[in-house]
Amino acid sequence: MSKKIYIIHENEDWTSHLTKRLDELNLLYEAWHLDKGIIDLTSIPPEGVFYNRMSASSHTRDHRYAPELTGGILDWLEFHHRTVFNGSNALRLELSKIKQYTALEASGIRTPKTIGAVGREQIIEAAERLGTAPFITKHNRAGKGLGVQLFQTVESLKLHVNSSAFEESVDGITLIQEYIQSPDSSITRAEFVGGKYVYSVRVDTSDGFELCPADACQIGDQFCPVGEEVEARPKFEIVEAVDHYLIERYEAFLKAAQIDVAGIECIKNAAGEIFTYDVNTNTNYNADAETKAEKYGMLELAKFLGEALERIEG
Repeated sequence: MSKKIYIIHENEDWTSHLTKRLDELNLLYEAWHLDKGIIDLTSIPPEGVFYNRMSASSHTRDHRYAPELTGGILDWLEFHHRTVFNGSNALRLELSKIKQYTALEASGIRTPKTIGAVGREQIIEAAERLGTAPFITKHNRAGKGLGVQLFQTVESLKLHVNSSAFEESVDGITLIQEYIQSPDSSITRAEFVGGKYVYSVRVDTSDGFELCPADACQIGDQFCPVGEEVEARPKFEIVEAVDHYLIERYEAFLKAAQIDVAGIECIKNAAGEIFTYDVNTNTNYNADAETKAEKYGMLELAKFLGEALERIEG
């Protein structure tokens, strides 16, 4: 039986961009949609290359336990020494921003001041303890900007937390985080394939903080921080200017965290200080920005997986 590339996921809208590129390269693949399934520990997994694309936001698509199922599958694959990209440790970081921040700080990468809390009273206490305003809330297990809301005062947070509008994170942990103001209402997302830098995309956040660059994710978020109106510009734009020292730090971080494919997001304040606030191991790419720059993340990923498949076949 021919070896294949196996794609572990729960969202066909995101995965189709990768399978299109695999088709272009005539690579054998099989998609495992893990919204539900079986982990048979008495069986032996097939030979091949396994790529995990599980998302922390799976519960928003009614796939509540897909990450837990994926965690078991990845443990099973790793036990049998299969070639796995974005394996069990990458999944753990995908599902927890607290894990992301502690791992980033351990690699010497600065993150915003953050306090996690479980319980409504504790969320308010966390905001008081943070001691800075404005601040934002966000879900610990998130994606798609879940739970991101800007507050100017602790009093306004109290009103929200004690209202019917408050929504807990799926893991119960709400994060209170200092708000980093970008002078030009933008963030930068650095993309990596095989642990190596591919390109950076500048994301315009003036209309909100819904930052997933995938074509299927172009929706706004009324609760997210916005800046003053600026001249019309592309929401996603691949840029040349990058901090090479930071990129080196990111690559070292990915190696230490055993993450192979990722988009890492950062923001620069008025003083020029850079804060890293998100590691997305289910990274997506924006077609318009890539076409303009003639750089294609999914093509690079398909080539990377194909080369890995070739190595194990050899």
